[in-house]
Amino acid sequence: MKINKNKILLVNKFFYLNGGSERVFFLEREFLISHGFDIIDFSMKDSKNLNSNFANFFIDKVDYTNTKGIIRKLKTGFAFIHSSESVNKITKIIKHEKPNIAHLHNIYHQLTPSIIPILKENKIKVILTLHDGKLCCPSYLMLNRGKPCLKCAGTHFHYPITTNCQQTLARGILLSLEAYFHAWKKSYDGVDAFIVPSIFLGNIVAPRIGHSKTHLIRNGIDQTKFIPSTKDDGYLLYVGRLSSEKGIDTLLKAHSCMNNISKLVIVGTGPLEYKLRSHASSSVIFKGYCTGENLWELVKKSSCLIVPSEWYENAPMTILEGMAFAKPIIASRIGGIPEQVVHGETGILFTPGNTHELSQALDAMMTDTDMRRRMGINGRLRLEKEFSIQSHNQQLLNLYQSFL
Repeated sequence: MKINKNKILLVNKFFYLNGGSERVFFLEREFLISHGFDIIDFSMKDSKNLNSNFANFFIDKVDYTNTKGIIRKLKTGFAFIHSSESVNKITKIIKHEKPNIAHLHNIYHQLTPSIIPILKENKIKVILTLHDGKLCCPSYLMLNRGKPCLKCAGTHFHYPITTNCQQTLARGILLSLEAYFHAWKKSYDGVDAFIVPSIFLGNIVAPRIGHSKTHLIRNGIDQTKFIPSTKDDGYLLYVGRLSSEKGIDTLLKAHSCMNNISKLVIVGTGPLEYKLRSHASSSVIFKGYCTGENLWELVKKSSCLIVPSEWYENAPMTILEGMAFAKPIIASRIGGIPEQVVHGETGILFTPGNTHELSQALDAMMTDTDMRRRMGINGRLRLEKEFSIQSHNQQLLNLYQSFL
């Protein structure tokens, strides 16, 4: 599996487990290290960061939420588009370490795409894993007032201004300027290969970057670390951010309409947490932020996992983790989710935002123990066949090899 030239620069703006994209990032990093690759890290400083021998090269923490004063806001706004610090520090690490390949993950806003031309000037092959729709939508969420939106389509970046989809003109202008700046600078033209975890994402970014540069490598799970669970304590489980695009409001409404209301356990935090807690019934249990064994225990004992997203999800790791524990999935029919969940076989898909459909799905799942068990087993088998970390890593190695 080893290749001769094996210095890999791994780049992600967070160097801790901030979300699903970081889980992919660290799984790949762990694999590459275990197979003898020399790994060079480039990221942003944060007290939550994991250890790295290259932390001295990391940029200072960037916080856009607490910027005050007009001059400071202008400087921060420009750094949002082009980070001189990132450019300077990645130049230093390139000269010091001389990597063969740079594999980028989430870089926008803090590290910024301005680092890509620097990598190309130094004749480094660049791979970018796309975890969301940032190349198509300046805000990456692909939402307009809570509704899925693909208007910008990777070229028409004025819509955040003309439609006020960000609901603040200042933010809309900043995001439009960022998108147009990097289109003008052709920052992304320096990427040699774009990894997409779903066919859905590959199709929506193709108008901007073309199909020839996209490589489908599905997110993977190391199934050897997950023992299928036969436990079923009779509760529904949601794991994720408590925000509107995640469909958490729809879930609570659907749950209250069940014929026989089951306990609903909610894991996560977010901007809607206070509102949800204040209006939820006693059958809804909020666990807050959970990780590690505490989270896995909740998944193992659940009856099913619910992913009610109302935005274009790419390839949620939460679904794969539920499948790894042999849990059936109830999820929205949106984005890349139908590529993971097979309706009627490994779970139930419903129309995003449709309270009635979701309520029916909850009732159907909770009144049929045999169906839950069958779907859970089917999901585990599908995971082993289509979403194993072994397959993911082999495809990643093949891509690296093609550039060396």
